[in-house]
Amino acid sequence: MPQACFLCGTRVTGKLLCAGCEADLAALPAACCPQCALSSPGGEICGGCLKHPPAFDRTLATFVYAFPLDVLVQQCKYAHAISLTSLFAEHMARRIGPDTPHIDLLLPMPLHPSRLAARGFNQAAEIARRLSPRLGIPWLADACQRVRNTPSQAGLDLKARQRNLLGAFACDHDLRGKRIALIDDVMTSGSSLNELARTARKAGAEEIQAWVLARTL
Repeated sequence: MPQACFLCGTRVTGKLLCAGCEADLAALPAACCPQCALSSPGGEICGGCLKHPPAFDRTLATFVYAFPLDVLVQQCKYAHAISLTSLFAEHMARRIGPDTPHIDLLLPMPLHPSRLAARGFNQAAEIARRLSPRLGIPWLADACQRVRNTPSQAGLDLKARQRNLLGAFACDHDLRGKRIALIDDVMTSGSSLNELARTARKAGAEEIQAWVLARTL
């Protein structure tokens, strides 16, 4: 049945966004660091990753975190527009494509139980749930847990973000020899994904990629 575009209200059928609004979503530039997805001349590993290599091996980001995508992400998380996670998964699946190295398992960024109870759902888990059948890769909702209810990362500098997340995650799943992808909606500094990757590495993960909908540049 016809419905209104989520952003502009134009009449559409079978989609959440009209063609114009979908075209306004800013794709991540091709020339970006393969490890952290920040801009890098020639797509080489950036100086930051050479100096301080992250715990994950690669980042795949689909969009730049900017208008109008930021509106969609915020509506999904804070206005319970969970249907948007299907749109997010669709675009991420296109970005990942057949040339991406084989992955055994998708693991969503976990929420602390108190935050999950307040929000009612985990947007990263909902993206992973919808991404899994599109890629034919299994996912686990609770292989990793957030064991510390850390304060919001907003407004913190990089070092404060890193301190804030120390010991925030646990993993009780055997990941020995597994090639995994950590799923999240937005990568800002990468501190949360980096700490989760450290936890997964301790659980035996052989290769760790970060797959995110959007990257803050």
